[in-house]
Amino acid sequence: MGRIIAVANQKGGVGKTTTSINLSAALAAKDKKVLVIDTDPQGNTTSGFGIDKNNLDETIYELILEECTINDCIITDVIPNVSVIPSNVNLAAAEIELIGVDRKEFILRNAVDFVVDKYDYIIIDCPPSLNMLTINSMTTANSVLVPIQCEYYALEGLSQLIHTINLVKERLNPELEMEGVIFTMYDSRTNLSMQVVENVKSNLTQYIFKTLIPRNIRLAEAPSYGQPITIYDPKSAGSEAYIELAKELILKNEEF
Repeated sequence: MGRIIAVANQKGGVGKTTTSINLSAALAAKDKKVLVIDTDPQGNTTSGFGIDKNNLDETIYELILEECTINDCIITDVIPNVSVIPSNVNLAAAEIELIGVDRKEFILRNAVDFVVDKYDYIIIDCPPSLNMLTINSMTTANSVLVPIQCEYYALEGLSQLIHTINLVKERLNPELEMEGVIFTMYDSRTNLSMQVVENVKSNLTQYIFKTLIPRNIRLAEAPSYGQPITIYDPKSAGSEAYIELAKELILKNEEF
């Protein structure tokens, strides 16, 4: 059965989408079969894989409203070993459409149950807010991976996110765990990045991934070409970092 990981942080600009795209591609490069679910109405993960998000008839929006099946909206093998459930701006209306719907927190989980056995990993890119889409992602997931940017306010909002994860675990998904924290936009030339890493390590009891994702120009360029970094520039520092992260994640999950 596939491991389902929600990539979440209610702060924007911390590298959630970058991590969802490139960790998925790196896992695929390690011969893992991966499904990526884009639950952000901005649809950046969708376009980051080269999918035209504005010309789609069946997306996660139609899936959540039960207007299509999960197999209808999966775009298979956008790159080798990676399939995508896409998103676009229509998803922004989902919150309103779900008002009054019974057991709306479990809509995504019920759909994913049909395909979970087909994949080694399912990566869910969450929106930058703690809304019903994020709750759906967390009720579906086995664990939550939290990207943190190496900046002064790194810990701000993290306690609220951990509180939300604990609430979901307590009330909706007793299996939910914290996969861990991953540092993004790390710059080894600055004292600030090193200080942030040390500060977070001393304040968190959760697992912290040893792999640091560097601030990297090629990593920033790749989405505009609709390619993960492992394809856009496989020899870049960003690509090597996500390959290392994939290795660390696989090893961590094999140990349990």
